Amino acid sequence: MFDWWTHFRQTQPTAHALLVLAIVGAGGLALGSVRLRGLSLGVAGTLFVGLVLGHFGWGLDPEVRAFVQEFGLILFVYTIGMQVGPGLLDSLRRQGTDLNLGAALVVALGAALAVGLGLWWGFHAGAVAGIFAGATTNTPALGAAQEALRAVHQPDPAALALPAMAYAVTYPFGIVGIILAMLVLRSWHRIDLEAERRRFEEDQRAGQESLTYLNVELRNPNLDGLTVRQLPGIEKLGVVISRLRKAGQRGVQIARADTVLNVGDVMVVVGRPKAVQQFRMIVGRVSEEDLTRVEGPITYARVVVTNRECVGKSLRQLALNHRFGVTVTRLTRADVEVPVTADLRLQYGDMLRLVGTREDLARAAQLLGNAVEELNHTRLVPIFVGIALGILAGSLSLRLGSMPAPVRLGLAGGPLLVAIVLSRVGKLGPLVWYMPVNANLLLRELGIVLFLACVGLRAGEHFEESLRGMAGWLWMAAGAVVTSLPLLAVGTWLRRVRRMNYLSICGLMAGSMTDPPALAFAQSFCRSEAPAVAYSTVYPLTMILRIVLAQLIVLLWPG
Repeated sequence: MFDWWTHFRQTQPTAHALLVLAIVGAGGLALGSVRLRGLSLGVAGTLFVGLVLGHFGWGLDPEVRAFVQEFGLILFVYTIGMQVGPGLLDSLRRQGTDLNLGAALVVALGAALAVGLGLWWGFHAGAVAGIFAGATTNTPALGAAQEALRAVHQPDPAALALPAMAYAVTYPFGIVGIILAMLVLRSWHRIDLEAERRRFEEDQRAGQESLTYLNVELRNPNLDGLTVRQLPGIEKLGVVISRLRKAGQRGVQIARADTVLNVGDVMVVVGRPKAVQQFRMIVGRVSEEDLTRVEGPITYARVVVTNRECVGKSLRQLALNHRFGVTVTRLTRADVEVPVTADLRLQYGDMLRLVGTREDLARAAQLLGNAVEELNHTRLVPIFVGIALGILAGSLSLRLGSMPAPVRLGLAGGPLLVAIVLSRVGKLGPLVWYMPVNANLLLRELGIVLFLACVGLRAGEHFEESLRGMAGWLWMAAGAVVTSLPLLAVGTWLRRVRRMNYLSICGLMAGSMTDPPALAFAQSFCRSEAPAVAYSTVYPLTMILRIVLAQLIVLLWPG
């Protein structure tokens, strides 16, 4: 059997690599699905199966493994960016300061502990930098430390090997430690995940009240003879007049921007509850009539934006009111109702509620696309273009002072940031950056499974060797401290003092360690997008801090 396996590996390396990855992926997901007291490893089970098989010689060719590992990581972070990008700015406005402050504290405490333990136990600078990188699962920090070490200890091969050895020893617990810290915090604070999910959803809706409508009769004589667009406050308050019944008439009509209003006219005003009430105080009084229930040719329809020519254009540019005689009263984007204004730019997949006659609605729907089946179509060209731009962004370097190695976002940071930007922009030329939910989940799961499988196989090859002798065990102990103490301390502070949502704390923990496997566990564990939002909020700052600190440890180490 052993001879057959060796022959198979030598004669069919591609088939061997695919077979090993398939076995590790299937075995890891099966292990991750096993629940113990309601908890499971989830996708992180792939890492442990990879460790075991790697230890028993099921390794891959280094070049193949490196390619698959980085490609899997790119798929994972890119799809995360596409998911959280549209809501990231809102998250930054609401809690960006607390999140980034917490992440910076985790990084600073980890660096301080690594340096302190290194000085106490007499570690070499390279080992301390490797512990800092491995315990915090930050591969770019390892690369930065190695570059700095080459500049300081060029003729010493033994010194140059220390960071990778310490990294290999501390990395496995780095991943497990983050997950354990999440579980410990939940136990300490007796977290109810369902209650935290409800709280997160309520926070997301804060300041985003559902739209309402009100029938208002024009009674202000100062407004008599003005057109709809001339009404004071209509633009500032963000309200829309959807229907109108002229005084003395029975029929209901569409209110155009140039429709002249008179005292006694009744109109349907749509907007935020507070804005609608303020507009009513300006215009007149609440009418006892409900124009939405009056039978006639005026009706409404929900239309989905799927025409690429409309993406990125404002409602003013489309001029649906003038061209088709319909009024946009509501817009839903990512399950959130957005106030309708003339300068609001449409994104692919926006759901518009239009009011008008059936014929006019049909013509407007034709312009906007309204091809619901298109929402399930995955466009591969934008995905590849986005990944290419992300790789280029990650390869850009920035030199800080006299640092021997430049700072880069790398293959994890570049695609993540580019995906966030592209998901906000929505369209560039003929390319539309929209990814169906099912496609996003598939690519994300595939990416993280490939990444974890390769990491496990690589670490398993030399795991036993690294633990031979006292130094390896001391490195492991130091790594466990560097991983766990900052997370538990900062997590407790954020929960008790800052009253932060536990789901966001989990995302912050994964992001402060720049650790995709921990994020994958947090999302499956919490069953919410909250960890991904927090992860993306803190990731850029954390990545830069870890890369810079890893180099500073080497350059400023005494002796």
